Amino acid sequence: MAHAYTPGLQIKDRIGYRISRVLPIDGEVLVEQGEQVQPDQIIARTEQPGNIYPVNLANQLGITAGEVPEAMNFQIGEHVTEGEQLAISNGIFGFFRNSCKSPATGTIESMSNITGQVIIRGAPIPVEVDAFVAGKVAEVLPGQGAVIETNAAFMQGIFGIGGETRGTLTMICKSPDEDLTPQKLSAEHTGAIVVGGRRILGETVARAKELGIAAIIGGGIDDQDLKDILGYDLGVAITGSEEIGLTLIVTEGFGQIAMAKQTFQLLQSLAGKVASVNGATQIRAGVLRPEIVIPLEDVTAVDETAQKVGGGVLEIGSHVRLIRDPYFGVLGKVSDLPTEPQVLESGSKARILKVNCESGEEVTVPRANVELVGDQS
Repeated sequence: MAHAYTPGLQIKDRIGYRISRVLPIDGEVLVEQGEQVQPDQIIARTEQPGNIYPVNLANQLGITAGEVPEAMNFQIGEHVTEGEQLAISNGIFGFFRNSCKSPATGTIESMSNITGQVIIRGAPIPVEVDAFVAGKVAEVLPGQGAVIETNAAFMQGIFGIGGETRGTLTMICKSPDEDLTPQKLSAEHTGAIVVGGRRILGETVARAKELGIAAIIGGGIDDQDLKDILGYDLGVAITGSEEIGLTLIVTEGFGQIAMAKQTFQLLQSLAGKVASVNGATQIRAGVLRPEIVIPLEDVTAVDETAQKVGGGVLEIGSHVRLIRDPYFGVLGKVSDLPTEPQVLESGSKARILKVNCESGEEVTVPRANVELVGDQS
């Protein structure tokens, strides 16, 4: 039988999950190896240098660059408050003196008698890293952070926006082909990670923001709704830094696409547990998928052979998702895997496969345009 290897989204009901939590620059690690940590526990902290505020005093005071040090009311290393008089000129016979107020609070970092410019360094910016998931510190990375490990259910989405958050996993829809409408949300869902079935409507996201819902997980979303939520066309980018008030994870694709049964049933079985999610996504130049992690209470060693891995051998009958236009997000089964490369509509040659879509249509696409999604039975 023809077969090949292809990547895919990972859907695992139980896995030994490990994640490195590190600072952007060296700092202080607050945990020890073997320590049990909670998702919102700060495990490392540091301070980044504050913002720089340049002030061209020579221009503002109408003096030469060489006169700047004499006009300054502060020395290098001294603290200055926003609005405080930073410098004053001598004027002419004590008259017509010009002064300059500090544009920011900070420390005088430098002054130049060549350029006439003074640099004020703002207050240090605190940076903290939390554990993200409940688990155990498997390894301490001195000055950087730690590796956290836990037994967990683990799922990847196909696309997401918004960064890391956590909350109680709450099923809103009763079936994977049910749309997540705003009427299904209420104040009791505040702080929760809510799970829909098929399409996430734009007005649902607006309602969720009003209620303070932490995250929404659903099968699909309309691209126009996504544009309205963001206020701009996303284009090709790394997502995850959007400040929209919540995290949004789509498991299947764009349009009215029902969540895969396996994903929906796994989430349904874990309802009520605390989940950690991250919407960060990158499709090109290194794939990064949004993640849903639900730590499990048992500590039994994980059997690697029992993991449901969304990637591996591609063969006739495999369940796949198409990941390129014009069939982005469409689910189906592989019906044929020709061994010889074939000429595509674009004129290029590539290895292809045929897919029987859930709609009943059979399409022919390059093998690179699909990914495995696991058993959908």
